[in-house]
Amino acid sequence: MADESAADGGPSNQIAMVEYLHLDDEPHLVANVCDNCGATYFDRRNACAACGAREFTASRLANTGSVRTFTIVHRAARGVPAPYVSAVVDLDGGGRVKSNIINVEPKPENVTLGMRVRLATYVTATDDDGVEAVAFGYEPVAA
Repeated sequence: MADESAADGGPSNQIAMVEYLHLDDEPHLVANVCDNCGATYFDRRNACAACGAREFTASRLANTGSVRTFTIVHRAARGVPAPYVSAVVDLDGGGRVKSNIINVEPKPENVTLGMRVRLATYVTATDDDGVEAVAFGYEPVAA
């Protein structure tokens, strides 16, 4: 029997933690982009907050970008490992996303403004049926 695919096109044994993370071919983010002004939203909108237009197009966003701003979080909710790097990433070609910088030691000398990063996914948990919950972050791109 052939492996069936999940609704987002990813393997049937994985599910994305957020609706806008697509796990097909190459994992990527999809956002709703205002047809009038180009504002980008990850949630459903009735109207654009920037210009009021009501037409949007679902668009695949770039997997690369640069760190706009970041902070190192030292205190987190129970069960969340700290410290970790929380950042805002400006995506190549447009769009901005808040995410963690992963696969880097959370020290100020390891993360810089303008640092090049790329989308990376990781498994956060597996249920009793073997279905993996997949999240995303951004990791530094080797110079």
